[in-house]
Amino acid sequence: MQFLKNHPFPVEAWFNSSTVLTFAVPKEELTPLIPDVLQLDTFKDTYGFIAIAMVDTTALRPKGFPKFMGNNFFLIGYRIFVRYTDERGKRLRGLYILKSETNKKRMELLGSMFTRYKYNTTDIQTAIEERTKTIYSEQSNFKLTIDTTVHSAQLPEQSPFSEWKEARRFAGPLPFTFSVNKKKGSILIIKGIRQNWKPQPIEVTDFSFQFLDQLNLNGAVLANAFEIKDVPYSWESGKLESTRKSYHD
Repeated sequence: MQFLKNHPFPVEAWFNSSTVLTFAVPKEELTPLIPDVLQLDTFKDTYGFIAIAMVDTTALRPKGFPKFMGNNFFLIGYRIFVRYTDERGKRLRGLYILKSETNKKRMELLGSMFTRYKYNTTDIQTAIEERTKTIYSEQSNFKLTIDTTVHSAQLPEQSPFSEWKEARRFAGPLPFTFSVNKKKGSILIIKGIRQNWKPQPIEVTDFSFQFLDQLNLNGAVLANAFEIKDVPYSWESGKLESTRKSYHD
C-alpha cells in the first residue's frame, strides 16, 4: 500500500492565511540536510534558505469534492529551498520537506496515509490582540508575534536582501515540493497551483522555533516575512521519478 503515500490524487483547499518566515543560512550549513539528488537554491552563491510556513486552511479535500466534505486544519511546514533536474532535463525550483505539523490528529493520519510530508500532531494556538497576532505551540515550543499595525514593514535588520522585490523570490511557496526515497532511488514531485498570490510584508517583533534551534544552524538569520490572505490553493497528483543514483545508508 506504499503507493498511496505518493499523493495519488489532486487536493484543493482555501487558505484563510499563510504566514511564511524565511531564514538565510550559509550554504555550507544546509547542504548536509538535503539528499545528493537535490541542489540548494542559493542567493549570490552564499546563502541557502529554510522556510517556515504557517497555514490556516478551510475545506481541504480531494479536488472536485464538495466543500462540505473538506476539513479545516492548521498546517506548519519546515522546508529547504532547492532545485532539481527532472528526467526531461528541466530544472525545477521547489522545497524539500524537513518536517510538517498540524493541529488535528485526523490530518496527521490522512497525511501519513496519502503523503510523505512527515506530519505530527501538536497544539497550535492563535492569539489576536489590539496590535499583535501571535501563533504559538507549547508542545512544539515555537512562537511568532506580528505587529499588525505596521503596514509598510521593513526587511529584517540582518537580511541579506537589499529590497523586498529581491526577497520575494525566496518567500514561498515555490511551484514544487520534493520527497526523496533514498533506498528506492526515487523522488516524488508534487506541483502546487496558486491563484491571486500577493504576499504582503509583515513586521515580526518576536520569534522562536525549537525545531530550527535543534538543527544547530549557527549562521541562520531571518531574511523575510510575508503573509497572504484568502486565496485558493491546490496540489496536483504526485509524480514519481527514478533519481538514477545509488544511495547508501
